Amino acid sequence: MVNVAVDAMGGDNAPVETVKGAVEAVNADKRVKVFLVGREPVVAEELKKYTYDQERLEVLHAEEVIETGEPPVMAIRKKKESSIVKCMYMVKNGECDALVSAGSTGAVLVGGQVIVGRIKGVERPPLAPVIPNVKGVSLLLDCGANVDARPSQLVQFAKMGSIYMESVLGVKNPRVGLVNIGAEEEKGNALTKETYPLLKNCPEINFVGNVEARDIPMGAADVLVCEAFAGNIVLKMLEGVSDALIGKIKAGMMSSFKSKLGALLVKPALKQTLKSFSTEEYGGAPLLGLNGLVVKTHGSSKAVEIRNSVLQCIAFKEQNINEKIREQIVLED
Repeated sequence: MVNVAVDAMGGDNAPVETVKGAVEAVNADKRVKVFLVGREPVVAEELKKYTYDQERLEVLHAEEVIETGEPPVMAIRKKKESSIVKCMYMVKNGECDALVSAGSTGAVLVGGQVIVGRIKGVERPPLAPVIPNVKGVSLLLDCGANVDARPSQLVQFAKMGSIYMESVLGVKNPRVGLVNIGAEEEKGNALTKETYPLLKNCPEINFVGNVEARDIPMGAADVLVCEAFAGNIVLKMLEGVSDALIGKIKAGMMSSFKSKLGALLVKPALKQTLKSFSTEEYGGAPLLGLNGLVVKTHGSSKAVEIRNSVLQCIAFKEQNINEKIREQIVLED
């Protein structure tokens, strides 16, 4: 059984969507048990709407909530009774294998490093979301945890990302690309120029060179390595363009009687295509390199993303991702 703590109070749509997503996860897979951590009366009231295996879903009370705008370090220190902090300690103490939160990104990142702690030898844990492309998906790391990473840290990102991509997502010998402003080896800033030869001469990964932003949606690499400033811009741009295109397509299909008739014919195929490009379908972003699994989902997460984030924790544990990362870092030393 994989035990997952879910921050029931985190996110714009909590606790309605977090509770619904947790229930859907429990009903979808018998290998998972969920602990909903939050204000018990509120969470219990939401649970009345659903039917589920009560032996695999428990509610644990947490009186406080860390809000998005709070300074994360101060909030983690002062709000010991918050849902995020309680989830963190459940992972640290071995009561849970993983936690899922749509709450404050800063608090999740700080709590992950300060409370759960890094695997020995890991310099910086990267936040690694799965992003869709025309060939399938890529893993982007880092997208929010380390805006001033060093070359040695990007090499570790590449190694950890390769392990995750191969073990959890089943991509054999994943191609690793360095996000850059040009394909040539000499392109980029000081960070990418120094990182390129380190990745090129790293035997543990399948490095394919620089990857420009326009080639990311085309599936140019399975693992995309960068520091968090560039990574976050890439991620937000892809999400924004995706939303804009979907909006324009829908508006175009509803613009006339003929287009509405055409929309009826293409709706099934279009729906399936658009679903494959929805980030909700791939769960949240794991914070790799910690002593336990911490998964951050979008603040606006709906039930489907919470459910998929919980379910991705199963593969993470069954494939012993942390043990593989630990072995890789030990070999590195």
